[in-house]
Amino acid sequence: MPRARGGATRFDNLCLACAACNGFKLDRITGRDTETGQTVALFNPRSQHWHDHFAWSDDGTQIIGLTAHGRATIDALRLNRPLVVAARAIWVSMHQHPPGEEQER
Repeated sequence: MPRARGGATRFDNLCLACAACNGFKLDRITGRDTETGQTVALFNPRSQHWHDHFAWSDDGTQIIGLTAHGRATIDALRLNRPLVVAARAIWVSMHQHPPGEEQER
């Protein structure tokens, strides 16, 4: 729960994110599923598993939403914005991406 919505500033309520993703998330706890248009909770890494909700594109540069939670999170945090996709392409060319399953938990 974001601090702006009454969440505590405790380790178990914080999530590590880059400044851009954090800026897109703001105090959101829900997003719009781009497939159904429904409002759903955003992905919660503490209670959900990455691979249940997301996959990597064949070229490893884009995140694909497998569920409503995944699609809404990708859209809300703009996880496939051009700069990030370009960075992933560089990491793929260096054989440093996509991360292994243990790093996505």
